[in-house]
Formats: sequence, C-alpha cells, structure tokens
Amino acid sequence: MTASPLTASSSFPPVKTWTWQGFSICYQQQGDTGIPVILVHGFGASWWHWRKNIPDLAQTCRVYAIDLIGFGGSAKPIPGEFKPGEQILYSFETWGQQIADFCREVVGTPAVLIGNSVGCIAAMQAAVYAPELTMGVAMLNCSLRLLHDRKRISLPWHRRFGAPLIQKLLAVQPVGKFFFQQLAKPKTVKKILLQAYAHPEAVTDELVDLLMAPAKDAGAVAVFVAFTAYSQGPLPEDLLPQLSCPAIFLWGTADPWEPVELGQELANYPQVQKFIPLEGVGHCPQDEAPELVNPILQEWIVELGSRESD
Repeated sequence: MTASPLTASSSFPPVKTWTWQGFSICYQQQGDTGIPVILVHGFGASWWHWRKNIPDLAQTCRVYAIDLIGFGGSAKPIPGEFKPGEQILYSFETWGQQIADFCREVVGTPAVLIGNSVGCIAAMQAAVYAPELTMGVAMLNCSLRLLHDRKRISLPWHRRFGAPLIQKLLAVQPVGKFFFQQLAKPKTVKKILLQAYAHPEAVTDELVDLLMAPAKDAGAVAVFVAFTAYSQGPLPEDLLPQLSCPAIFLWGTADPWEPVELGQELANYPQVQKFIPLEGVGHCPQDEAPELVNPILQEWIVELGSRESD
C-alpha cells in the first residue's frame, strides 16, 4: 500500500483496509456520529484529495473517504475479465459496485455519496445499484465524459478523430509505459494541476506529492492505460433519471475541462435539487475552495437528515 506523502504529524488516523472481491481497498474514516458520508475522488487521485473536507464534515457526520480500486492505496490488479483477487475490469460499473458494497458491508446504513469529476459517475452508479443505501448524491464538477463514444460526434474534428488514435497508441504497452513515465513527473503533474485549478496558490508541493505517490505502485501504468482507453459505460444523463434520491451539483465556473455551461444542462433533471456555481473555481472545488464547499455540503446533509426524520 502506498504510504501517505504527508507527515506523521498529520491529524488523520492511520488508514483502514477492507477486502473486496479478494482485493485490498484503502479508506479513511473520521467521525463517530451522524449521517454517514462517502467521499469519492476523481481520476488519478485518492482519499487525500478530501483532506480539507474530512475534518469539517466529521464534526457532524461519519465520514468515509474511499480509494477506488486501481487508485491511491487500493489494489491495482491487472485489467481484464474479472477474476477475484487477480484481475478486474476498470469501469464505472465496477467502481459503482465497489461503493455500493462498501456502504453495505462497512458503513452498514444508508449514506450520502459525494464525488468529484469521474467520482461523480461512480457515485451515481452506486446509487443506481443500491437505492436503498443512498440518501443523496452531491457532485462536484461532474465528468461530462466528452470523449465517450456517443459524444464524440459533437466534438471538433481534431478531437473527434485524435482521441481514438491516441487511445490506440497508448494501448501498445511500451508506448503506454513511456507516456505514463513522462506524465508522472512532478513538473508535469504541477503543470496539469495549474490548468485545472483557477488559484495557483492551491497547487502546493504537498498536493503534487499526494497525487504522485500512487503512480510508483506496481500496476499503476496498466490502470492508467485501461482507463484512458475507456470510452464506453454510463453518461451522467443516463444515470440521473435512474436516481431515486435527491442530487445536487456544485460547479467551479473556471473549470477548463468540464464547461459549466454544459454542466448546467444537468440541472434540468427532476432529481437535481440545486445547481450551485462556484465563481472563479476550477475542476476540484473541494481542494481549491473548501471554505465554499464544506458549508454547502454540511447544510445539504442536514436537510437530507431532516427529510429522513419526517
């Protein structure tokens, strides 16, 4: 398991592990009382990306931040047809089932699911699989999956045809490994983060370190290649109509990857209670602007609890 890049003086307790389908899954837990909350990170991240949110939410909630299989401190098995303890398909169906089973086996009661980026898709898939265990879903800059096979037709021609070519090249093992090695360097990671974050001061050495640490794990390259080649699976507009629980969106308006104008179209679904723009914030609001995000989430969780008790 990947060691934490943060110092031993961190206020976080040691991580916990849960065995799922024969694989070790890493998660952090804080808070002993209140509504359970499960935090789901985005691509290439881990539970540490919620380090600025967990303490605040844990004041009134039982907070669980999970590493999706293939990321963070969780196992990184070989991609392929599912074999317990050996290999797994990296898909939103897999991650959705992981979250649903975690809620069932570890949390033990219905929970609020909160995701960032692709973690939003995984959280919604979990809510579809286990509606009886999902009180609500909060999504921060949800991935619109613009490179999905069904969406490419609407993209400019250079993106419509360029992406599949890159995917095929990366699927060649030596090419994929070389590209990953170039990507997994501090300067490159920092450059990407400076694109995603509207406030450059939020891109700290600590953030770079926590994102890079799992990249050194065996299997990290194969996970990266498997996900970059993944252009199928559910879209947010497929999953939203299937939700039987309330949903809200928080969206950093300065996100260069997931345009807020397109995100606002998701607010038209009846399951969506609120769409809250976060002005001048980028792709990862929970890390870039926790002072905005945490109070919104806390207030909404209280509203959900009041509805449950009525």
